[in-house]
Amino acid sequence: MAYVKWAFIIIFWGTIATILQYSLPQHDVVRIVNTYEERQDLNDWTRIFWSEPEDQSASLSNRDVQFIQAVRANGKPIVYRNEDTGWGWPPYFKFDTANLYTEANDAKSTKENPDWVVVTHYGWRNEFMSIFPNAIFIRHVEGPDTRIIPWFNIIFLTVFAAVVWALWVRWRRFRQRRIDPMLESVEDGIYAAGDAIEEKRGSFRRWLDSWKSK
Repeated sequence: MAYVKWAFIIIFWGTIATILQYSLPQHDVVRIVNTYEERQDLNDWTRIFWSEPEDQSASLSNRDVQFIQAVRANGKPIVYRNEDTGWGWPPYFKFDTANLYTEANDAKSTKENPDWVVVTHYGWRNEFMSIFPNAIFIRHVEGPDTRIIPWFNIIFLTVFAAVVWALWVRWRRFRQRRIDPMLESVEDGIYAAGDAIEEKRGSFRRWLDSWKSK
């Protein structure tokens, strides 16, 4: 039973951690090198990694998606998609895809004369499954060594941990006051019933022994 309990706990918190890791904002210092628009097929299970706009295109099997190509400070490439999130999940309420596309085009630079920017995004990049993080904001920085402190993530995770701790403490107190006494009462009743049955069995054996002696 203990293995089932721990398996459930690990699966539950692993799922929560995965959702948070995908949904919380991440920051990359990059140099934008290109932008383009491409038709994407959305007819398989990977559709969950694309935005669901609040219009008729949500039901289409394919649609045009804007992309932003960039290079990190270490020379590794990264590609972002540029899609509105609308009122859906994650709740970034992004409606300015066209504006962000314009900003990305304006921020393009070369290796010889780099213009470094911070791209705030959510999601993952997976080449095998063609999954792209969704760019949310772009802002210019002085250089590739700019230190980014994820204040929102720090505050959110701190509040989240405090809420989880408060709920756990209240659940433990509730269990100690209501559930544990009830379980102890049931357990005592089971033991009492067992003792009564054992006593009756002993009386029956003594009655049989009394007949055997005769």
